Amino acid sequence: MYIPADFDQSDPAAIAELCAASPLATLVVMTSHGMVANHIPLLAEGDGFIGHVALANPLHHDVTPDMPALAIFTAADWYVSPNWYPSKAQTHRAVPTWNYSAVHVHGTLEFSHAESEKRRVVSKLTTHFESQTNGAGGWRMGDAPGDFLKDKLANIVAFRLHVTRIEAKAKLNQNRSHDDVQGVAGEFEKRGNAGLARAMRTGGQSE
Repeated sequence: MYIPADFDQSDPAAIAELCAASPLATLVVMTSHGMVANHIPLLAEGDGFIGHVALANPLHHDVTPDMPALAIFTAADWYVSPNWYPSKAQTHRAVPTWNYSAVHVHGTLEFSHAESEKRRVVSKLTTHFESQTNGAGGWRMGDAPGDFLKDKLANIVAFRLHVTRIEAKAKLNQNRSHDDVQGVAGEFEKRGNAGLARAMRTGGQSE
C-alpha cells in the first residue's frame, strides 16, 4: 500500500481499534487458480486473527500454508469537497480528495477441519459479536439444538491468519492546516459521519 509519511499510521492501539470496529475484512489470496477475494469477519486472537469459511468455499482447498494472504480492514470513508476548506476562499489552492483509514494485515492461513477447533472459533466469534449487539441477552451456541449445530459445524472450515506484517494508513487531511481539518470534520458531522470527523480531529490516533 502506498503510504505517504503524513498518512502513516503507526499507533498499535489505533490499528487494533480499527480492525475491531470494522471486522468484515476483504481476504485476498493469490492461488494457483488466480487471485481470490472473500469478505469474512475476523477477530483478533493473540498475535493473529481467527475466522471461518463455508466448506463449499474452495479457498481451503486452493490455499497452501506457504501462500501469502492479505486481510484488508477499512473504516468509514467520504469524499472531500474543496469547498469545505476555509483556506479555499483565500487561495483557491484546493482540489477534491477522499478521506479514509485502512489496515493491511499480511500473513499466511492455517485451516482446520477439527470439530473442536471449529466449535471454539464459532463460540469465540459469536460470544464477541453477540455481547456487542445484545449484551447479556445475546444468542449462545447452547440455544441451538445439538444435532442442528453439529450439522452447521460440519459445513464450515475454521482458519487462523498468522500475521507476518501490518501496514496502516490514515488519510485524514493531516497535510492541511488546522482550520481546514476542522472545516472538513464539521462537514462530515453535518452529513452524519461523526466517526470520521472524530478520527480527523485525533489524526487517526487512539484516544
